[in-house]
Amino acid sequence: MGRSTLFAVSLALLLASSSSAQQSLRSISARMQSDTAENPSTGVSAQTTVPSPAAQRDLLEMRGDILMARKEFPSAITMYSQILLVEPKNAEVMNKIGVAYQQIGDLERSGRFYKKAMRANKDFASAVNNYGTIEYEKKHYGKAISLYKKAVALRPEMATLYSNLGYAYFCNKEYPEAMTTFEKALALDPTVFDHKPNGGTVVQQRSTPDPGLFYFFVAKSYAQRGDADRAAHYLKLARDDGYPNLLSAQTDPGFAKVIKDPGVQEVLHVAPAYATTSKKTIQN
Repeated sequence: MGRSTLFAVSLALLLASSSSAQQSLRSISARMQSDTAENPSTGVSAQTTVPSPAAQRDLLEMRGDILMARKEFPSAITMYSQILLVEPKNAEVMNKIGVAYQQIGDLERSGRFYKKAMRANKDFASAVNNYGTIEYEKKHYGKAISLYKKAVALRPEMATLYSNLGYAYFCNKEYPEAMTTFEKALALDPTVFDHKPNGGTVVQQRSTPDPGLFYFFVAKSYAQRGDADRAAHYLKLARDDGYPNLLSAQTDPGFAKVIKDPGVQEVLHVAPAYATTSKKTIQN
């Protein structure tokens, strides 16, 4: 991945890991076995060749999840849509269709399905979050913030929601709020910036107007937690992206816990010419 897109995390949904597929298969198998169980009224095994409606629905969703994992989004939409023919208020499936449309860049249809999911289940935090990512992509940061805050209120234990909210605050130039929110995300999951989450929750496209400043903020968030390795990593990203005030970390209280770490020192010792400070090296 190129440096310009290093942290522009593509909108992703890990809906169909092998474990989830196997779980769906086991669920279908169990229902099929129940259909072939002995009929208690006759004592005769009732061999059924047609899967039950529940088994058919599980099979359709499993196929849709596999197609999502393969990035065959139009086919996944077709598969999920068959479920809505019999379960028109299935919020989870509406949300998945919204994700599929978002993956192919159709934000209007995606937004409509997220809103349908929100109407079908007012407490569905993932759909609220995902609709927030639509507003974020449209650069409607105020609207995105409102939606993310609502999602956080519904699922305060989800680090991804705080991460998305922090990005929206950052892009809206509400930097103190962004820092506070990033710290909450890290308190829930110290690796929240390192990986993509599972489930139906979209991680918004992590591009910002000032990536160097953003990386510096993330480095500071890790530094305040005493995580020197990740602080050094994000300081390096800030440096490589041209952040001009990199060496302010030397005197910033937020970096006090990690400032003498060799990795952090190494990043700052080789600060490029554009970095502005009265000192060019760390004073041990």
